[in-house]
Amino acid sequence: MGIMAKKIADDQGYAALCAYISAIAAETLAGNSPHDANEPGTSGAVPRNTVAMAVRWTLQMLAERAPGHAVEVRVPPFGAVQVMAGTAHRRGTPPAVVEMSPSTWLALAVGRLCWADALGANQISASGERADLSELLPLNQDYGHISQLTQ
Repeated sequence: MGIMAKKIADDQGYAALCAYISAIAAETLAGNSPHDANEPGTSGAVPRNTVAMAVRWTLQMLAERAPGHAVEVRVPPFGAVQVMAGTAHRRGTPPAVVEMSPSTWLALAVGRLCWADALGANQISASGERADLSELLPLNQDYGHISQLTQ
C-alpha cells in the first residue's frame, strides 16, 4: 500500500468532513456515542461515501504533513497511507503499523479525541517503534480550517 493515487480536492474533502462532524454532533446531542459499535457510515447516520471521503482526505493531509514510508496508517475499510521519513519497506508488513476505526481516526484528525486517550481505550492498534502519531495530530495544527469544525 502506498500513498493514495487519486488526490481529493480540498473543497470536496472539507465538505465531507463537515458533513461527518455535523452528523456526529447531532448523534451526540441525541444521546448516542460517536464511538458506538455501529460505525458512522454503516448505521445510516452518515452516508458511507461521505465517511470514506472524509477519511481518505484526512489521510491525504497526514501524508502531506509527514511524507515518508516508515509507518503505515490504516483506517479500514476506507484507506491507508504510509507516512514519516525513515526506514521504508517494499513488501510485506511495514516496520510500524497503526490501525483504527474510521470514527476514531476522524476524531483524532479534528482534535475531538487525543492520541493517549484513544490508545488507552484500545481504540488504536499500534505496533513498531515509530507508531506514535501524537505529534502529528490533530491535523488542525497545520490546516486551520479544520479547527473551525470543532469549536
